[in-house]
Amino acid sequence: MGNHLVNALLDNGHRVRCLIRPGSEKKLARRHDVELWPGGIFDGESRLADGLEGCQAVIHLIGIIREFPRKGITFERMHYQATVQIVNAIRASGIKRYIHMSSLGTRPNARSRYHQTKYKAEEYVRRSGLDFTIFQPSVIFGPDDNFVNLFKQMMIKTPLVPVVGDGCYQIQPVDVHTVARAFTLSLKEEKTIGRVFQLPGRDRFTFNDILDIIARALGKKIIKVHLPVWLVKATAYFLEGLRAFPLTRDQITMLLEGNTGSETAFYEEFGIAPTPFEAGIKEYIQRG
Repeated sequence: MGNHLVNALLDNGHRVRCLIRPGSEKKLARRHDVELWPGGIFDGESRLADGLEGCQAVIHLIGIIREFPRKGITFERMHYQATVQIVNAIRASGIKRYIHMSSLGTRPNARSRYHQTKYKAEEYVRRSGLDFTIFQPSVIFGPDDNFVNLFKQMMIKTPLVPVVGDGCYQIQPVDVHTVARAFTLSLKEEKTIGRVFQLPGRDRFTFNDILDIIARALGKKIIKVHLPVWLVKATAYFLEGLRAFPLTRDQITMLLEGNTGSETAFYEEFGIAPTPFEAGIKEYIQRG
């Protein structure tokens, strides 16, 4: 998401400064076109405020999809505490405009820790006194995603694709270019201040449908192996701490409840439409 957003901002004439961990500069595709501020989100609010000097707005994208507590990588720390750090630094710097990346499904009393901490971060933003806009994208697909590409690699290796439960839970994936465009457009639009926008994809699919679409784009025939939910959860209980194991219990919870949205306010107000899923993945899934 980061590289796509940087591209959209630069292409729209914005000057961009990126907070970047030392040693990870090469991950930024257009690093020679932006200002780099070496550091991390937990370097301290005063250090962050120094890096914001001269900026007119801040976009916050930090988030994780799974926890590794032994390494200090938790939803509480990376979703909520990281948001507290940047929001406090912004207030200290005198900047008012702030764009926050949240997630579709974020709500009070969410079942997953992922969404609980996302909502806690949203609440801190709402109370911040900043001119904020919060975006809640659905599952994002694009050239470097961890969603479509995961199943692409799986299908290349074997026609047997595991499915948790019946696979009828629904997902509404949105393309990364639409999300980057939404963030960029909102920067100068006062009518987005103080608002929360869902960014769902154009169409709803069952998980089974999504696997079929990916297989069709690859020209592969697959066999879906439906696994009992209890078995997958029990396995995750013992193995989710291993990076190589693909699912955690929190992710299973989110998967089974689906990820769809009904609000289209942002698209309607700005006259844009998300790219259809099947057409969007064909642009990159057949490479390599």
